[in-house]
Amino acid sequence: MVNRFRGGEGLRADLEGVLALLAAQPGYVEGSIGRNLDEPDLWVLTTRWESVGTYRRALSSYDLKLHGLPVLSRAIDEPSAYELVEPNAVLNVPGSRVT
Repeated sequence: MVNRFRGGEGLRADLEGVLALLAAQPGYVEGSIGRNLDEPDLWVLTTRWESVGTYRRALSSYDLKLHGLPVLSRAIDEPSAYELVEPNAVLNVPGSRVT
Protein backbone atom coordinates (compact mmCIF):
# COMPACT_ATOMS: atom_id res chain seq x y z
CA MET A 1 0.00 0.00 0.00
CA VAL A 2 1.31 3.44 -0.90
CA ASN A 3 -0.49 6.42 0.61
CA ARG A 4 0.71 9.97 -0.04
CA PHE A 5 -0.13 12.97 2.13
CA ARG A 6 0.41 16.72 2.12
CA GLY A 7 1.21 18.36 5.43
CA GLY A 8 3.78 19.95 7.64
CA GLU A 9 6.13 18.44 10.19
CA GLY A 10 3.16 17.72 12.49
CA LEU A 11 1.99 15.07 10.04
CA ARG A 12 5.04 12.98 10.89
CA ALA A 13 3.76 12.12 14.38
CA ASP A 14 0.33 11.23 13.00
CA LEU A 15 1.87 8.90 10.40
CA GLU A 16 4.15 7.30 13.01
CA GLY A 17 1.08 6.58 15.12
CA VAL A 18 -0.78 5.04 12.19
CA LEU A 19 2.24 2.95 11.23
CA ALA A 20 2.46 1.57 14.78
CA LEU A 21 -1.25 0.66 14.69
CA LEU A 22 -0.87 -1.04 11.31
CA ALA A 23 2.26 -2.91 12.43
CA ALA A 24 0.29 -4.49 15.28
CA GLN A 25 -2.21 -6.08 12.86
CA PRO A 26 -2.11 -9.69 11.60
CA GLY A 27 -0.71 -9.92 8.07
CA TYR A 28 1.52 -6.85 8.34
CA VAL A 29 4.96 -7.47 6.78
CA GLU A 30 6.76 -4.11 6.90
CA GLY A 31 6.26 -0.40 6.53
CA SER A 32 7.97 2.96 6.39
CA ILE A 33 7.35 6.69 6.32
CA GLY A 34 9.12 8.97 3.88
CA ARG A 35 9.25 12.65 3.03
CA ASN A 36 9.85 14.01 -0.45
CA LEU A 37 13.23 15.72 -0.92
CA ASP A 38 11.97 18.33 -3.37
CA GLU A 39 8.59 19.01 -1.76
CA PRO A 40 9.03 18.62 2.02
CA ASP A 41 5.27 18.85 2.60
CA LEU A 42 4.74 15.65 0.56
CA TRP A 43 4.86 12.49 2.72
CA VAL A 44 4.41 8.80 1.96
CA LEU A 45 3.28 5.89 4.13
CA THR A 46 4.24 2.58 2.56
CA THR A 47 3.22 -0.79 3.97
CA ARG A 48 3.51 -4.38 2.78
CA TRP A 49 0.97 -7.04 3.67
CA GLU A 50 0.62 -10.79 3.24
CA SER A 51 -2.41 -10.07 1.04
CA VAL A 52 -4.83 -7.31 0.21
CA GLY A 53 -7.34 -9.11 2.43
CA THR A 54 -5.13 -8.79 5.51
CA TYR A 55 -4.79 -5.06 4.83
CA ARG A 56 -8.53 -4.61 4.49
CA ARG A 57 -9.16 -6.59 7.67
CA ALA A 58 -6.56 -4.45 9.48
CA LEU A 59 -8.53 -1.33 8.57
CA SER A 60 -11.55 -2.89 10.25
CA SER A 61 -9.86 -3.16 13.65
CA TYR A 62 -11.27 -0.97 16.40
CA ASP A 63 -8.02 0.94 17.06
CA LEU A 64 -7.48 1.67 13.37
CA LYS A 65 -11.05 2.89 12.94
CA LEU A 66 -10.75 5.11 15.99
CA HIS A 67 -7.20 6.47 15.63
CA GLY A 68 -5.91 5.53 12.18
CA LEU A 69 -8.69 6.25 9.72
CA PRO A 70 -8.90 9.96 10.60
CA VAL A 71 -5.26 10.24 9.46
CA LEU A 72 -5.54 7.85 6.51
CA SER A 73 -8.60 9.73 5.25
CA ARG A 74 -6.31 12.74 4.67
CA ALA A 75 -4.34 10.82 2.03
CA ILE A 76 -4.20 12.18 -1.51
CA ASP A 77 -7.10 10.62 -3.43
CA GLU A 78 -5.35 8.20 -5.78
CA PRO A 79 -4.99 4.42 -6.15
CA SER A 80 -2.85 3.02 -3.34
CA ALA A 81 -2.65 -0.76 -3.84
CA TYR A 82 0.33 -2.02 -5.84
CA GLU A 83 1.63 -5.49 -6.53
CA LEU A 84 5.31 -6.34 -6.58
CA VAL A 85 6.66 -7.03 -10.05
CA GLU A 86 9.19 -9.85 -9.99
CA PRO A 87 10.95 -11.49 -12.94
CA ASN A 88 8.64 -13.83 -14.86
CA ALA A 89 5.77 -13.26 -12.43
CA VAL A 90 2.22 -13.35 -13.75
CA LEU A 91 0.66 -10.02 -12.92
CA ASN A 92 -2.92 -9.23 -11.99
CA VAL A 93 -5.33 -8.78 -14.88
CA PRO A 94 -5.54 -5.05 -15.62
CA GLY A 95 -8.86 -3.38 -14.96
CA SER A 96 -10.87 -1.54 -12.43
CA ARG A 97 -11.89 -3.40 -9.28
CA VAL A 98 -14.71 -0.98 -8.56
CA THR A 99 -18.08 -2.71 -8.77
